[in-house]
Amino acid sequence: MDIKPFETRLYELAEGQGGYFTARQAREVGYADNTHAYHVRVGNWVRERRGIYRLVRFPAPTRPDLILWQLWSHNRTGEPQGTFSHATALTLHELSDAMPRRLDMTVPPGFRRMAATPAVLHLHRARLQDDDVETIDGVRVTTTLRTLVDVIADNTLSHDLQGQAVHEALKRGLVLPEQLASAQTSVRTRQRIRRILKQVPYGGATAVHDRKSASHGP
Repeated sequence: MDIKPFETRLYELAEGQGGYFTARQAREVGYADNTHAYHVRVGNWVRERRGIYRLVRFPAPTRPDLILWQLWSHNRTGEPQGTFSHATALTLHELSDAMPRRLDMTVPPGFRRMAATPAVLHLHRARLQDDDVETIDGVRVTTTLRTLVDVIADNTLSHDLQGQAVHEALKRGLVLPEQLASAQTSVRTRQRIRRILKQVPYGGATAVHDRKSASHGP
């Protein structure tokens, strides 16, 4: 039996989550539901969203929004269901200059919430394998390979940004051309991948240019 004080157990749990924790996690370390409002009132905790809190004295993480929304994605057993993906994952891997207005998150096909999905989130539904996911700054993120394939399949980013991401990943050795070319995806996406690989110099500094943008250039 864990005989550590409630405060210590909660801090140790929240430490790996940027100071954030769920109501369920607070219960599991010993805080009864009827004490949660008290800790908010006296300034020990901040209520960030329904069922999600933050320790007031914990140093702020670099991306508190990511930790918050990963906690939001937990299922009833406390397991995270969401993985940051697509353009959001590109930014976390530092692979492009894309500045998505919403956070891309991939969730299982059966993922459901009683309330409407917050406007800040763009949910994609797919089943990810263990080797599709890694951890960056304490949150689940699709791997470089999976991220590139998803972005190219989605095809909502400009050709320029897609090419920039592929070029940067190849230049840094994060993926190999053969891995991209042989990725398990649709025929259409494989065709797009092959076109990008033909245009992106693996060791140079030139990314693929959006054809529409090029046609209107000087």
